[in-house]
Amino acid sequence: MGLTFFKNTVLLVVLTIFSCGSSVEKKEERGEKADGGIRVTDDENLITDVEGAIVLGIDQFRLYSELLKNKNVGVVANQTSIKIDMMRNYLNDGTEKIEYQQTHLVDFLLSKKVSVQKVFAPEHGFRGTADAGEHVKDGVDSKTGVPLISLYGSNKKPSQEQLKGIDVVVFDIQDVGARFYTYISTLHYVMEACAELGIPVIILDRPNPNGHYIDGPILEKENQSFVGMHPIPIVHGMTIGEYASMINGEGWLNNLEQDWSKKKMYCDLTIIEMKNYTHATPYSLPIKPSPNLPNDQAINLYPSLCFFEGTFINAGRGTEMQFQVFGAPSLPVSKYNFEYTPQPNEGAKSPKFKGQLCHGKNLQKEPRLNKINLEWLIEAYNANGKKKDFFNSFFVKLAGTDRLQQQIEQGLSAEEIRDSWKPGLAEFEKIRAKYLMYP
Repeated sequence: MGLTFFKNTVLLVVLTIFSCGSSVEKKEERGEKADGGIRVTDDENLITDVEGAIVLGIDQFRLYSELLKNKNVGVVANQTSIKIDMMRNYLNDGTEKIEYQQTHLVDFLLSKKVSVQKVFAPEHGFRGTADAGEHVKDGVDSKTGVPLISLYGSNKKPSQEQLKGIDVVVFDIQDVGARFYTYISTLHYVMEACAELGIPVIILDRPNPNGHYIDGPILEKENQSFVGMHPIPIVHGMTIGEYASMINGEGWLNNLEQDWSKKKMYCDLTIIEMKNYTHATPYSLPIKPSPNLPNDQAINLYPSLCFFEGTFINAGRGTEMQFQVFGAPSLPVSKYNFEYTPQPNEGAKSPKFKGQLCHGKNLQKEPRLNKINLEWLIEAYNANGKKKDFFNSFFVKLAGTDRLQQQIEQGLSAEEIRDSWKPGLAEFEKIRAKYLMYP
């Protein structure tokens, strides 16, 4: 199921004008140096704005073309790594017709004679169709013939052999702003591998659809995993470029089993900033970022409903309402009168309660959230007849702390739990402020 464009999303599409004989200054002259890397802005107004539409990093080729010239390039990408161009055509009767053309980053770079040597793909694969947690094999892109290397399963970090011959890596993946969404973990490992070999990384920045707030408990080091690698809240409120800058600036690379305060390694990082973006800007994704986030509502509810992945409750996998409903056969019909039956589908080959009627709640029309909703989780826990079977071991990894499960089991209210997050969030806000590139 594709995502629906809102009116403001259509306006993000821009007409790209490329001029001949241009050059880009040295990195130090191009942008302002930040703690986490070089920030680049399009001072020459290469991109034509469309009524203040967001201009993505990928659209500003002139700003990174010189960094790729005569280089062997590795690309970290998936199905979201697209640029959208507005095409003005004329019909036989002279009528103007505006069309929008989607081009994948790899195809675009190859069309510009960039030497793309390898593509590294995160969880869900290069085309974004694999289940969560499913092993994705290496291979070759059938369209371009470029070798594909999976960065999921046992090979989460590019090896020296896989990066051999690569001069620069371009990272362009759409994130959704939640700590347990694994694309930022892939970002960490790519930066770390490149830092070890002295390979520069270029981030083509994209909006965070959940960038309008921060919330949740701070991850504790003892609960570190691929679904939570850094001491941040569940909703961090940063773009992928801002987050990369934080990883760099806070010294978190090659430091996962040591004291986070000991800074050891930095990545040569360049961030191609967006234009016309703020953290409060609503953004509707033109391509679903993974199989089980099919639309804007699912993306907004994801930070709240993903907690159910660490319980016996189904969060809509096996339906076309992923992360917009939740339920289980054992929830009482008197309180949970919405019914659905999970069946295998794209992204959920074996969903919880496959073929069983689930009683739950339909959240498809819930207003846009600006905080994590804990009420649904607490209510489902209290309504379940077998509380000792409610949580599984994955819950603590998702929460980043064992305290949340303990608080729910102790009967604390959502507000009491949220109060316990405030000191950690206040401290994180101070750190986050150092790396923000957008208002």
